Amino acid sequence: TYADRFPGWASQSSGMLQLTIWSGLRELEIGASLQHYNPVIDEMVREMFNLPESYVLIAQMPFGGIGSHPGEKEKEDISKRVKIVK
Repeated sequence: TYADRFPGWASQSSGMLQLTIWSGLRELEIGASLQHYNPVIDEMVREMFNLPESYVLIAQMPFGGIGSHPGEKEKEDISKRVKIVK
């Protein structure tokens, strides 16, 4: 049903929002790191920020000054990474 699709759409919306925030911080020259450590840190985060049990941690994004910019990334030839099947 239509309603059954809502959890997936909610996850997709969350991902788009995370990317938008990360991009906005980058435009402001603010560094950020999107992290998915759950469920390993869920309880610690809940206690640290006094969050209700009903909150679900999807990701966290610490942000701040940029200590150094990343170096050039080596990329493998795209023909070795992408396979087109016709």
